[in-house]
Amino acid sequence: MSWNETVIAEFRANHGEVTTGGFGRSLVLLHTVGAKSGAERVTPVLGRRSGDDWVVAASFAGAPSHPSWYHNLVAHPDTTIETAEQGTVAVTASELTGADYDREWAGFVGQSQTFADYQKKAGDRRIPLVRLRPRG
Repeated sequence: MSWNETVIAEFRANHGEVTTGGFGRSLVLLHTVGAKSGAERVTPVLGRRSGDDWVVAASFAGAPSHPSWYHNLVAHPDTTIETAEQGTVAVTASELTGADYDREWAGFVGQSQTFADYQKKAGDRRIPLVRLRPRG
């Protein structure tokens, strides 16, 4: 079983509580459709609440390129997430820019210095932040 599969199974078995990696209840399971393949995928990502929305960082642990799920959301922004508090939620994804980006990025770095380390490691690649706004 892969690391992602382990985390997903723990999330679902423990109603969103994930001790693997010390995530607690801060993960969301992001459902996407492959931009090229059309295949359905589920990816655990750190999520931060922003009002009624969730914000996720496409950090890819500081890799030089964006993670596949980011490209999937650009191609198919209407998707679903699973959260500890709300269960499955239909959302629309949009990339943050400007002051919204700056405010939310400060929240990620404040929650975990690891995000600042990821940005340093990513070099010229600015880590995208994606807002997941509930639909309907």
